[in-house]
Amino acid sequence: RMVSQKITVNNPSGLHLRPAGILCNEAIKYSSAINSLEGGTANAKSVLSVLGACVKCGDEIELVCEGADEQEALKALTDAISSGLGE
Repeated sequence: RMVSQKITVNNPSGLHLRPAGILCNEAIKYSSAINSLEGGTANAKSVLSVLGACVKCGDEIELVCEGADEQEALKALTDAISSGLGE
């Protein structure tokens, strides 16, 4: 089983290094596997993987969490993205 949710990235410059780092720092707090799907799969626990997904402002991504704390992980990451990841 797993949980997923679609969310729109509203950061003016998309998921560049700083917000990608904040997203990864949040993701690594959880034991669940966390991926984002946007024309491919990016590991949310890897800054390089998130940067490689080239997510731009206005892009809709799907967060997929699978593991023991998947619900908590999904909530934390969607909240972080909604709040602008520090921007």
